[in-house]
Amino acid sequence: MMGWGPFFAALIVFLLSHMIPARPAVRGYLISLLGRRGYYSAYSVLSLVVLVWLIVAAAHAPYVEVIPPLAILRWIPLLCMPVVCWLAVSGVSVQNPFSFGGLGHRPFDPENPGILRTTRHPVLAALMLWAVAHLLANGSLSHVILFGLFAGFAAMGMAVIDRRKSREMGPEWVRLSRNTARLSLLVPQPWPRAWVWVASLVAYLVLLGAHESVIGLSPLP
Repeated sequence: MMGWGPFFAALIVFLLSHMIPARPAVRGYLISLLGRRGYYSAYSVLSLVVLVWLIVAAAHAPYVEVIPPLAILRWIPLLCMPVVCWLAVSGVSVQNPFSFGGLGHRPFDPENPGILRTTRHPVLAALMLWAVAHLLANGSLSHVILFGLFAGFAAMGMAVIDRRKSREMGPEWVRLSRNTARLSLLVPQPWPRAWVWVASLVAYLVLLGAHESVIGLSPLP
């Protein structure tokens, strides 16, 4: 077990790695330098590496119990992660004028918004669901701080991005976003294509298989 220093160092790096590229000037420069696909690919890899570092640091921080480690709570991440993977893959697979995305070839159609009918921020929704599920299953103080901040960061990010985009897009915001929602239970229209479901399942199985070797704890109850 390590002290609190490595955990807070990883937490600061994680926050900076998301706050700095989110600035329009920085993001615009990186996209012009790397291209849109290159930027999102590099950003995804960096985010994943820092995320794994942060989770490992939280696991090695001093243990202070906040939520009792009930056996039933360990089922929550196992059941939620397929949805998390589906939201994340669906989000990055489309052109999204409102939030993260941009790997899809088809231009955004306001009459058929797809996953954006469920949420304009599928990647942030995936992060929030992932965080809440893991907070309940990992109730130590370091994990409550970690996952609580992630959930709050995702929820706040949705509101901040909506305000910024509505200001930038002006009247177009109303026209383009009329069939979308910040976060809802509405089903996508249309549903994501078959390869999104396959990729989501593969991602889930990879995460499930790698969890113990990377994090040091089996995700199975």
